[in-house]
Formats: sequence, C-alpha cells, structure tokens
Amino acid sequence: MAVFINDTSTVKNTSYKVVIPFYVYAAISFLVATILLFFSGEDFTQHYFQPHILAVTHTMALGWGTMIILGASYQLVPVLIEAELFSNVLAYASFILAGTGIPLLIYSLYFFQFTWTALAGAICINAAILAYVINLAVSISKSKTENVHATFAFTASLWLFITTLIGLLLVCNFQHTILPEASVHYLSLHAHIGIVGWFLLLIIGVGSRLIPMFLISKYDTPKRLWLIYYLLNISLLTFIIFFFSVTQSIYYLIPLIVLLAALVLFIIFCRKAYQQRIRKKVDEQMKLSLLSVIMVLLPVFILLVLIVLLFFTVVNVQLVMVYGFTIFFGWITAIIFGMTFKTLPFIVWNKIYHAKAGNTKTPNPKDLFNATLFTAMGWSYLCGFGLFVAGIMAANIFLLQTATVLLLITAVLYNWNVLKMLMHKPAKL
Repeated sequence: MAVFINDTSTVKNTSYKVVIPFYVYAAISFLVATILLFFSGEDFTQHYFQPHILAVTHTMALGWGTMIILGASYQLVPVLIEAELFSNVLAYASFILAGTGIPLLIYSLYFFQFTWTALAGAICINAAILAYVINLAVSISKSKTENVHATFAFTASLWLFITTLIGLLLVCNFQHTILPEASVHYLSLHAHIGIVGWFLLLIIGVGSRLIPMFLISKYDTPKRLWLIYYLLNISLLTFIIFFFSVTQSIYYLIPLIVLLAALVLFIIFCRKAYQQRIRKKVDEQMKLSLLSVIMVLLPVFILLVLIVLLFFTVVNVQLVMVYGFTIFFGWITAIIFGMTFKTLPFIVWNKIYHAKAGNTKTPNPKDLFNATLFTAMGWSYLCGFGLFVAGIMAANIFLLQTATVLLLITAVLYNWNVLKMLMHKPAKL
C-alpha cells in the first residue's frame, strides 16, 4: 500500500467526504440486491425478462457496480492525470442525483410500473452521469499529463452516458411509442454498451494501473494498452452497427472475436505484471482481483455458445440468465471485492492518519479491516456464485435458495467489514 500513498503524494487527494458516500451506497445496494435475489430465486427458473430479475440486475449494475466505480474514480482519476479533480460540487451532485434516481428506477422495475417514478429515476441517473462526464472532461483537460489510463476512464464515461440515455428512451418507450421497435428489442443493445463500454473499458483502464501498483510491479506497456483500448471500442462499435444492420446472429462472432483478443491481451498484461512483481507475497485481496480477470472469460464463452445457438434459431433461456449472472455477480463483483479492500483502507487511513504520518506510529491501511471476515466473505461468495449458476442450469429451486443464502451472507460480511473500516478510531496514546 505504501506505493499507492507515494503515488498520490504529488497530487492533492479528493476529499474523503466526496468518495466515501459512494462506497457506502454501493455496499448497501449489494446487500439490497442479495435480499431481492433471496426473494426472487424462483424467477430464475423461468424466462429472463421478469420484473424481479430486471430489478436485481439494475441494482447490481447501477447501485453496486456503477456507484462504487464513480466513487473510486473521483479518488483515482486525479492520480492518473496528476491533477486535482475539477469540482467537488459536481461530484456531490452526481451522488445525490444517482442516489435518488436509482431506487426510483429499481422500484419501478420491481413492480413493473413505468409511471412518473421510472421517468424521474431515469432522468436523475442521466443527470448524475452527465455531471460525472463533465467533471472528468474538465479535470483531464486541465491536466498537463495525457495517458492511456485517463483515456480509458473518460471514454468509458461517455459510453456510460450513452447507456443511461438509451435506458431513459426505453423507459419512455414503454409508455409512448417513440422508437421503431418495442423496448425489449433494444435491451441487448442497452446492456452490451453498458457492459463493454462502461464496465469493461473502465475496469481494464484503471485495473491496468492499479494491478501493477498493488503488486509493486514495474511492468508497463502503454502500446499494448492502447491496442486493447482500440480493440474494445472497435468491438463495441461493430456490435452496434450489426445490431441495426444485420439479422443473422453469426455476424456477431466478429465483434466477439475482437473482444476476446482484447481480453487475452489484458490477461497477458496482468500475468506479466504478476511475474515481474517485487513483492512476492500476494495478499488475498489481490488474489480475488486477479481471479476476476480470469472470470471475465466465462461470460465471453457463454456468449459464444449463445450466438452459435441463435444461428440455429435456438434460444437457451438458462444460458442467457447465466450469462448476465456471471457478469454482475461474477466478474464485476469479484473485482469490486478485491479492490474495495485495497482502496478504501487507504482512503480511511488518509482521513485519520495522514497528518500524523512520520510523527507517531500508525497502523498499516490493511490493518483497518478484518482479514478473517474477508476470507469468510470470499469463500461464501465463491460457493454461492457456483451454486447459483448450477441452480439456474438445473432449474433447481433448492440450489438457487441455498445459493441466495450464501450470497446474502457474503453481502452481510462485506458490509460488516466496510463498516468496521469506516468506524475505525485511532488508538489513544
């Protein structure tokens, strides 16, 4: 963690008052998602277009994944660009707007009522993301440093805004016909722009900076990262073009192959960073983060199977649900687990001990959370994840309910450990 502290020493850190609320909101959202999942297990034995499944998916995508990434971005982007965040006010605004809009939208999806609550929620979310994009754009423009990681982050923010804007159009289209097709037709477009354009682009862009940093590895290949950047965007743009222009699913193998090439290059990048690390002992948080890099291949493989099946006009409902589950409860959740307990301890440590560093003995950031709780959370998560996937494929309610209990326990342990960090008090001398 010392390297992280040193890397931020030349830049004034974003106030913890801006960052921490996003982490708290995300932690609560993950708990809410697992509770909703517990009461919706039976829905996963039916068709994937179900109100409860839509609510769980958006709670994970917006409340869990997006909120924690927004908060982490406000802390990490200044480090990437070696300049201060442009506006704390815009950051607060993005939190308030998103924090208000997400539950309104989730409520509407859960009860499938596209009234004023859905519209207000979607508008608030779009306004929040617009504030985020503007904040990043001005911050990067004021920076004297241009690097690939910042480009990843800003491009991802643009794709996120496109994703939420499409979401707003779909909400409106449920009540008033403003699009050529029914809203259901555009769900795959909406989902994949968010998954590839926002989550994958952002996670690879920031992960390619944080993983070597936390491994204390000197491995750095900007040319390879630029290649990954272009491949990801070409893959997504090709998918969008095909979505509006072709009818045969086999064409979607082209963007998928391009995407797979980018992922393989990123895995090679992480492998070399791991091999060239200075710190030989790898902690549990990094192990889980590195596992998530491998886990991203699982939904890609499932998508490959789905495309081939669609070519033969076969729609496997179970595989579609497993595909979405492995993205939001698999790859994205695993990377968040690992990085939460690498970044949040530093943020809390900086809040409490920064002024005292060098003058008195202070704990290490890793001492601010409970390692036993983290390990228990990791095992509960992996068992629950595996059982839920098996439950979907077997359409077995017992497996699904058992898995939801394990995932709920995972969320409780995660929140407990996050709360332990946030409630940390310095020892009295």
